[in-house]
This record gives sequence, structure tokens and C-alpha cells, in this order.
Amino acid sequence: MKELLETNKAVKVSLFLITMLATAMVISDAILTPAISVLSAVGGLKEKATFLTTDEIVWITVGILVALFAIQRFGTDKVGYLFAPIILLWLLLIAAVGFYNLVKYDTGALRAFNMKYIIDYFRRNKKKGWASLGGILLCFTGTEALFADLGYFSIRSIQLSFGFGLVPSVLLAYIGQAAYLRVHPEDVANTFYRSTPISLFWPTFILALAASIIGSQAMISCAFATISHSQTLGCFPRVKILHTSRQYSGQLYIPEVNYLLCLGACLVTVGFRTTVIIGEAHGICVVLVMIVTTLLLTIVMLLVWKISVWWIVAFFLVFMSSESIYLSAILSRFAHGAYVPVAMSAVLMVVMVVWHYVHVNKYRFELEHSIPRDKVKELLERSDIQRVPGIGLFYTELVQGIPPVFRHLIEKIPSIHSVLIFVSMKHLPIPSVDMSERFLFRQVDREDYKVFQCVARYGYRDPFEEAKDFVDKLVEHLQYYIRDVNLYGLGCEPMMKQSFSYCSSRAESFGSHEKTKVKAVYAEEMLTPAESFSEHARQASGKNKLFTQFQGDKMNIVEMMKIQQEQQAVLEEMSKGVVYIFGESEVVARPHSSLIKKIAINYIYSFLRKNSRNGEKMLSIPRRQILKVGVSYEI
Repeated sequence: MKELLETNKAVKVSLFLITMLATAMVISDAILTPAISVLSAVGGLKEKATFLTTDEIVWITVGILVALFAIQRFGTDKVGYLFAPIILLWLLLIAAVGFYNLVKYDTGALRAFNMKYIIDYFRRNKKKGWASLGGILLCFTGTEALFADLGYFSIRSIQLSFGFGLVPSVLLAYIGQAAYLRVHPEDVANTFYRSTPISLFWPTFILALAASIIGSQAMISCAFATISHSQTLGCFPRVKILHTSRQYSGQLYIPEVNYLLCLGACLVTVGFRTTVIIGEAHGICVVLVMIVTTLLLTIVMLLVWKISVWWIVAFFLVFMSSESIYLSAILSRFAHGAYVPVAMSAVLMVVMVVWHYVHVNKYRFELEHSIPRDKVKELLERSDIQRVPGIGLFYTELVQGIPPVFRHLIEKIPSIHSVLIFVSMKHLPIPSVDMSERFLFRQVDREDYKVFQCVARYGYRDPFEEAKDFVDKLVEHLQYYIRDVNLYGLGCEPMMKQSFSYCSSRAESFGSHEKTKVKAVYAEEMLTPAESFSEHARQASGKNKLFTQFQGDKMNIVEMMKIQQEQQAVLEEMSKGVVYIFGESEVVARPHSSLIKKIAINYIYSFLRKNSRNGEKMLSIPRRQILKVGVSYEI
């Protein structure tokens, strides 16, 4: 199985497409959850204000939804301290009302825990009983987004609050409603508010509305987190991601996505008008996400956890069989609204798949056509090359090698900055990268030109700095690198070996940063450790020992002056100005490509690229300091 998953292209592509479908479903869920939650809560107004029409209820809901999405830019940390008390009061209220209804109307409802009755139910109702399973999905919607809570809480706290707070309260609420319906079956269309005591109506309505908004907030935050991670993995177009809290790095806000989610939620509310149809649409999102989760978790159990195959088989059979039954039930209502999330997810899936496909193939193209270091030297030694004062930061996705767009630049404009740095910004699969370990350097040419490669490493929770702050930190670490590479380049072989082992151990320990289980940095994400000592020599104790040893035996005043002159030269060039160079690459399909490939690359990707944020906007770079180099790639 492992060999099949790792070597069979069809299996790998299928898994990728299934994962993208589930991811798109989760994002679509952030449209449906606010719509059904707020609409069902506002619908309770008709119990007291009977003169309200369905249209008026719908537009009140739309107004609340617009307000909900409008406050997203402020973040949840401003009002987050209210969430726990409101939800706690809500759970206590519905549990108390459920217990009251159970005692008052029919304690015999507890017999429903006997599994015999569900068998009798299916025998009695046959196909209608099977179709009714689709409605049960609404009892556990939202659980598919629990992973988003990990940005705020620990696993144990989620387990405790879910097991001892949420489940008992919801069970009591549903048992109480069942007992109420035993006496008043005619109120089945609006059981929740009809079963609530009259004296508690307004407190219940206010808490229901507040709880629906908080539940909607959880799904919106889930969508933001999902899109942020997808963008990091190259599976989503570039969008602006803002961190709304200095204390909680998991609190994100994405303006463009927020507008689209708001528009989608309002259109769904106005278009469907009732919670019944939206509920059927919501259910198919939930069950499809759970089925894909079961499938992927089975693979994790098999390949990563490596537990007994019998436990894996038992897990797969139990969960997949039950989820498949729910899926078959909800598909019977496909034409009545369940098609909406499938359509939305299909559009999102196409966007994500096309973007990832072109992103990966563009990277491969640049990697295959990258310029070797010896060829770079030939380019720099051309007689017509002019030296331009200042620092040039050439942004590229390549870690190894120089991007082909650099040759294009030299051929069209034969000039180069006095200090040229190829910058590659990479995300590592850990939460955060310490500043002392952020930058890795390699010197491309050490003779006539100051040409360097730099990898700036970020965790998935690390925000990008402003352009000026980034340059200041990069040049500061470049100063350390210039000092270190001159120190280690003086022929002290024992020290070189010692530093290499130190770098390797640091790379291994770096992987366990913030108690993650990552044991090493991926080779693609780092340069050769022996060629980059800037972050290691900064350690206070090590730095003093290095200077003492070399000053005593190997160093002299002339060599120290040489290092200082190189460092000062970089600072002087920085004072003359910094130019940010971007390769503006146009990607087109090859002339003999298939029609589907031409549509995907020439039209869909082109449209997405023109309407997504460019690199300079993502990094907040001033326009007057940007130089774009146009180049066309055929893939």
C-alpha cells in the first residue's frame, strides 16, 4: 500500500483531488453555516411578532450577516472574552429547558436509547426512514471545523469541553424536544421555540442569536485558516492575510475572502429563504468532509502511526459505513438544494487545482533552466556589464541555482547592482522560526561582485515584515555572514569541521521548535550548513570564543580591517538605495498542448493571476523601489 501511494501517479493525483475537494467543502461551509445559523435564530421572532413576513425575516438576517462579516477585520480578540460566557450560558439554558420538558411532558422519551426502536423505525418507515437520516446530519454540523480551534486551545481542553459540556447539553435539549413532541406533534416545524417556556423566550432568543453568531465566527475563522495554509502550500491564489491579534497568531483576516463569503452567505439566504433547504445543502458539505477525513486518517494510521492493521480495518469499516449511509440519504435530496455546496466546491476546487498545477510546473521549469554558478560567473564577467550603486534584492522561488529570468535581465539590460542578493522566501512546516535562524546565506561570486543567495525561512504562523524592516534584518545577518565566511575561510580546518557539526545539530534541534515533532529541516528549504554560519555565530558565548581564538592565533589587523571594509561597503550600498527585482513571468501552454491544458493555463490561471495579489503587495514594498522583469514560460 505504501509503495502504491508513493509511486503510482494515478493514486497520488486522486488523493490530491479528493483532498482539494474536502478543503473546498470546508470553505463552502463558511458560507452555509452563518446563513442557516442566523436565519434559524432570527426565525424565532415570528413567535412574538406574528406580523413579520418571511421576506422581512430574510432581510433582517441579511443585515445581521453583513454586520457579522464587517466586524471580521477587527479580529476576535477584542470581543473573544465574551464567547466563553455566552456559550456556557447557552449550553446551560438549553440543557435546563430540555430537562424541564423531559420531566413535564414524557420521561418515556428516554426509551429512545434502546437501539431496538431505531430498527423498528426503519422497518416501519422503510425508504422514508432512510431519507430522514439526512436531517440528523444537522445534529453534529460544525464538528468538521474543530481543527481550527487548535489555533486557540489545547487538544485536552477541546476534548473536555466537548465531552463534558457540549454533548450532555445538546443531548438533554434534543431529548426534551422529543418529549415535548410526544404531546404536541403539530409543532414539529418549530419545536425549539415552541418547547421553550414563555417566560424564557426573550433570554433564549438573545442567547440563540449570540450563539449562532459565535458559531458562524468559528466557521469563518476556519475558512481563513484553511486558505492561509493552502496558500502556504501553493494551492491557493495569493491573497492578503492579516493577523488581527498580537497575542494569538492563529487569528487571521483575509479581506478578499471575507467579502466573497459575505456575498455568498447573503445570496444563499435570499435565494433559499428557509432553513430546510439550506440545511440539506449544509449536510452534504459535512458528510463529504467527514468521509474524506476518514479516508485520509486511514492512510495516516497505515503509513505514519503504523498501528495494527486490524485496528485500521475496524476503524475504516465502522466510520466509512456509517458516513456512507448518511451520504446516500442526503444525496436523495440533491436536487432540492444539496447541489449548491457541490457547485461552489467544484468552482473552488478548479481554482485550487489549476493554481497548484501551474505553480508546481512553473517551479520545475525554473529549476530545469536554472543558471549554474559557473555560468553566473561568465555572465558577470561580460565586458559590457555596468555596475549600479545600491543593493538589488532579486526575489525567486529557487533555493538551488539562479533563476533563468536573471540571464534575461542581463541580456536586455547589461547592468548589475554593487550588491546583489537572490532572496527566496520559504515556509517551513513548523509554527515559527526564531529570528536568529531565519536567514541562510551563500556567496555566489567572491571575486569582483558581491553576489549572494539568501533563504528567508518562516513558520506558518510568522507574518512577513514590512519591506524596510526586512531589509534591515537581512543586511544585519549578511554582516554576520561576511564576518563568518572570512573567519572560516582562513584555513582553520578543525574549526570548519566543528562548525559544520554545530550547524547540523542546530538544524536538528530547530525542527523541534515550539514542541513540534519535526526532527529536521527539509533539504529543499536550506542551503548547505557549512556555507552559512550567520545565525550560529550570533550566539553570545560562541561568538566571543571564536573571536578570541582567531584573534590570538590566526587573525591580524590587516585581515580584520578587510572584513570591516567589506561590511562597511555593504552598509554604504544600502544607504544608496535598495531595489526590489521581481520576475514578472507569463506562463502559457505549449502550442501542441491539449485543449483542457490550454484552457486551464491560458485562461483560468491567467485570470486568477491578474486578479490575485502580486509579490510586492504581499510584502508591502513601495512601488518606486520595484523593478519588474518580464519573461514568458511555456509549460
